[in-house]
Parts: sequence; C-alpha cells; structure tokens
Amino acid sequence: MQYRTILRTACVVILLATQSVAQSQSSTYTDIYTIPPLSAVPTFTSPLAISTTISTGPNLSNGLAQTPPMGWSSWNGFGPNINETLLRDTIDTIASNGLMEAGFVYVNLDDGWQHYLGNRLDHPLEADPVKFPSGIKALADYAHSKGLKLGIYSGPGQTTCAGYTGSQGHEAEDAKLFASWGIDHLKYDSCCAYQFAPKSVVQQVILSMSQALLASGRPIVYHACHCGWADSWEWAAQYGANQWRIGQDISDDFDYPGNRMKYFFDVLDLLDRGNSLAQFSGPGHWNDYDMLIIGLNGKSQHVGAGCSNVEYRTHFSMWAMVCSPLLIGSDVRALSSDSMETLTNPEIIAISQDLLGQAAATVGVGNQDGGTLQVYAKAMEDGSYAVALLNRGGVTADMSISPQRDLTVAWDKYTVRDVWKHETTGPYDTPYMVEVIGHEAKILRLYEVVPNATMPLP
Repeated sequence: MQYRTILRTACVVILLATQSVAQSQSSTYTDIYTIPPLSAVPTFTSPLAISTTISTGPNLSNGLAQTPPMGWSSWNGFGPNINETLLRDTIDTIASNGLMEAGFVYVNLDDGWQHYLGNRLDHPLEADPVKFPSGIKALADYAHSKGLKLGIYSGPGQTTCAGYTGSQGHEAEDAKLFASWGIDHLKYDSCCAYQFAPKSVVQQVILSMSQALLASGRPIVYHACHCGWADSWEWAAQYGANQWRIGQDISDDFDYPGNRMKYFFDVLDLLDRGNSLAQFSGPGHWNDYDMLIIGLNGKSQHVGAGCSNVEYRTHFSMWAMVCSPLLIGSDVRALSSDSMETLTNPEIIAISQDLLGQAAATVGVGNQDGGTLQVYAKAMEDGSYAVALLNRGGVTADMSISPQRDLTVAWDKYTVRDVWKHETTGPYDTPYMVEVIGHEAKILRLYEVVPNATMPLP
C-alpha cells in the first residue's frame, strides 16, 4: 500500500473519530490557517475587470475551461514515484498515439514533484533536483513544444497529502513561481485538512490562491480539490475555481459494496453523488467526479480490483455525459487497444465537449431489478439530446427512451444515433427500445425529424 493511501486513510479514521468534538473547536481553525481580515485581502488589476467584493460574493473568473478539461494526471498510476523521464515519455506518447488529437492536452504532475517532505515553515517549495534535474520550466517548455499543456499540484496546508511542502502562507509567491514556469493547470488539494472547518474558512483558502493565480498574469486552470466537503459546488465557481471535486477519491471499481476503507468512492457512488448537482456545472466551472480509471486494471496507487472493458466504457461514457473533467489516471504508454478505443471515441468526446456545457441529469429510473435502470439526458448545442440508458445491475434488461415522455419535447418523429456502434436508425414516432446488458450504458444522440428539412450528419 502506498504512502499516500496510508496517510489518507489515517486522516479519515482520525477525522471520523473526532467528528463529535469538531464543531466545538471551530475557533481553533485560525491556528491551522490564519485568515486575514477582508480589508487585508490583496487586490489587483485584472484585464478581465472582475469584482473582488467579498460581501456579495467575489464573482471571480479567469475565462478558462469553457469545456471540461481533458488530459492526464500522474497520481493514480504512479503516486509520488514520478520523474522527468516518465513525464517526457508520457508527453511523447500522448502527442503521438492519438490522444492529443482526441482532445487530451493537459499533462498534470500530481503530488511528489517537490523537493522536501515536511512543513513549508521549514522548507522552500522547489522541484526535486533528482527527479527533475532539468526543472519544471524545461518540462513545461517541452510539453508546449509538442502542443500540450503542463499542470502541477500543491495544497493549502503546511504539507500536501503525501507530506511534501505545501503553499500555506505563500499563495502569491507560489502562483508567481508556477506562472514563471509556464504552468497551465493547478490542482490545489486540501486532502484531509479543513473537513470540519467552517465554510468561510474553506472559502478563504480557495479564494487566496484564486486571487494569486489571477494576479500572476498567466492563464492557469484552477482545480479547487476539497473532496466534496463544504458544499464547494455551491460557491467555488464564484471564487474562481474551474473545477471542484464532488466526492472523495475514486477507487478502481465499478460497484464495490459500501466504500473501500470507508473512504473511496466507486463509479456508481460518484454518479449518485452528482445526481443533484448538475445545475452547478457549466462553461468555465465543472463538477469533478475524479480521474478516469480506464486502463488501471486493478493496479491503482489507491485501491480497487479493476473493471471489465464494458464497465470502463460505461465509466467514460457517464463522465462525458455529466461533464466531468476527463483526466486519464493510468499509464498511457501501456494502454490496450480496448482502452484506446474507449478513450478516443470522437462521438463520446463531442458529448463531453459540447459548447452548451449542460451536464446530464436523471430523467427516469426503472423499477426493474431494484431500480437499477436509469436514464440520463442532456441538451446539446445543435438541438439534439444526448441520452444514456444505464443498467447498474447485473441482469440484461430492455430500456426505452421517449422524447415526449422523458425529454418533454414535442417531437413527432426522431432518429437515434448509437454513438458506440456509430449507427443511425429511425425515424421513430414511438419510444425507442434497446437491450442493455449489465453494467452497460447505451449512449444515444436523438435528433428531431423536421418535415422537408435535410438532417445534418451527426
């Protein structure tokens, strides 16, 4: 078991054990993170002419991530065991094997790139000279030369999740450092910290780095990673975040009973967690369901037994439907043909990257097999609808979709595009029915048939 998993689990156990007393200790949070008075919050001149008035909500925006970010992240495949050679190999692979052409452009360093283990009070934030002898700027330059972008990781505590130096008290300094290196994406991970902190404390933590990134002068996508605590989806967009986690870390499982180690969420857990949160996603600000597990095959740095190809395909399809960022967590140098076919399906990616930016919500739940049949739908910019017929159970079932019944649109006739089969059928004037095997999601595009009109190709 890797170090971070042990640390994460220990934090969870401690936090659960102390939950009953945490509420009475709210005054101690200033010992963890000193909050400056609002009058002391730094101001800056931004070309976006944004407001930083805290009393009515800061309403910050960097104008980035108008569609969900796509790329790769190092943690689930490698943990802290990352280095310059691995990253250059990964950049080369993504740039040459079709992933970049499919839209995967961010190559993100997670925890473990830093030089020092220990408190920021005792150590500066700098790259490990053994792991990254050429430095992070040279790595960013290399990614940019290949048409890719480089992301990096830090956290708002004295230490990060894996125990390396964090950014507490050095937000402006670190944001300038990241900008000078040419960084394009920051994952700002609070890990176990602030789970029971007042919401205002968490908001200040997110705000401090958000303002620092905007002041740095470089466009940097901001991932405010807070494990789904403090209802961050309700306010993180106003505080300048482009994505925020809606739950705890994903395990390499499709449907594990309960939560592994009483912490990790599987694919279905995260879908359930997000079912009431679709309204908080949109261009520039996205609910993050955590990294893609496709290709891990039970070899995650966290936990999990792995999934079947059908389950991995369903996972990818549903992350696209709900507009989660699509960050590959496995070793892209060793992806199977099945994984590559899943990850590069242009019709699934088009659903994810649709400019309307509407996240899918459930529009129907079947009673068969304990309510395991679910219908998700989202409107698309071209007037069509993307639909997922999800069979959560293990028994094959017939599932149907009706535009009038489920989408509440007055279409007399419509065609159906199966985006995994790449086939269009119809027109239909009755509900469309299809057989869906266990743990599969049939992903469809529905188009209205307009009399005397030429239907565009999907």
